[in-house]
Amino acid sequence: MIDFRYHLVSIVAVFLALAIGIVLGSTALQGDTIDGLKAINNSLRSQLSAATAERNSAEQQASQLGHASDAFLETAEPTLLKDMLTGDRIVLVTEPGAPSSVITELQGAAKSAGAAITGTVELQPKFNDLSGTNRSSLYALNASLASSVGLTLTQATDAQTAYQQEAAQLIAAAILDKTAGQPALTAADAQGVLKDYETGGYLTVGSGAPAAGATLAVIVTPPATTADGPSDPADEVLLALSAEFAGAGAATLVAGPTMSTTVSSSAISVLRNSSVSGQVSSVDNADTRIGQVSAIWALADQLQGGKPGSYGVSAGAAAVSPKVPSPVPSAPPTVTVPPTSKTTGKVKKSVNTK
Repeated sequence: MIDFRYHLVSIVAVFLALAIGIVLGSTALQGDTIDGLKAINNSLRSQLSAATAERNSAEQQASQLGHASDAFLETAEPTLLKDMLTGDRIVLVTEPGAPSSVITELQGAAKSAGAAITGTVELQPKFNDLSGTNRSSLYALNASLASSVGLTLTQATDAQTAYQQEAAQLIAAAILDKTAGQPALTAADAQGVLKDYETGGYLTVGSGAPAAGATLAVIVTPPATTADGPSDPADEVLLALSAEFAGAGAATLVAGPTMSTTVSSSAISVLRNSSVSGQVSSVDNADTRIGQVSAIWALADQLQGGKPGSYGVSAGAAAVSPKVPSPVPSAPPTVTVPPTSKTTGKVKKSVNTK
């Protein structure tokens, strides 16, 4: 006969069995899950290690290719630039913070191309100051200099940078010639203009002060960027400066060091998004050999009738470099034709080979 105790034991047994099953089942499931997760984790680790190794290998190869390219260009640069600017004169104008290494390399590239460097003009932070006090001082200085050298200043296109634009006209007249040998100012007046702006703290004339007008200008920009972009005072002044130089010389180029491709507020980026981009060429990787070659080619291309272009590696560049311009032709050699044995006593003739 089944009594209450049997039922109680049976019920307890059933629940105990269920509990044991749940415990055993959950333990087995937990072990399988952990094993599965471990397997996935090991697989992901293996894939990550493989990807890391592949990335390191690619970086090493890229570094080796970069060094090889630099070495090749360093060797080839004299040939690539030979006779591109023979007889031309270049003045360098640097903005505050412009890298000295870029300036030095561009000077070397210009000399390899056969050009002469007339000097360097280093603009100071005060030149980019758009405050009321500085505007008044610059206005007075511009008016005084224009009167003393007999130069009529054209009306500024932007009221915000009007006095920097006037100063750029006077500085351009002092250091640039539209045509070689036809300076806008006498040598004494040119030196006086530069000296007065230097005394005022607006610029510094570097070693090798411009002794005579250059036909070409290279403006070197700094690597710094600003959140203001086109509204940044330095960038606004750059546009005024570049436009005045473009009108005063045979060709003007704005060059700067390599920046991040995502940067949209660099000086060159602002220039390229303005109307001034149609008046001057620009190179955004002038800290590299290929950028320095491109800078010289861009100037040579403009001298040969080409339009200003945007070159380099940033998003705003139209091409990595200009098409290879023709070098300046050298004078044809003179060949002396010796007399034959049957023409003794005749005068030797000289002919030009073509």
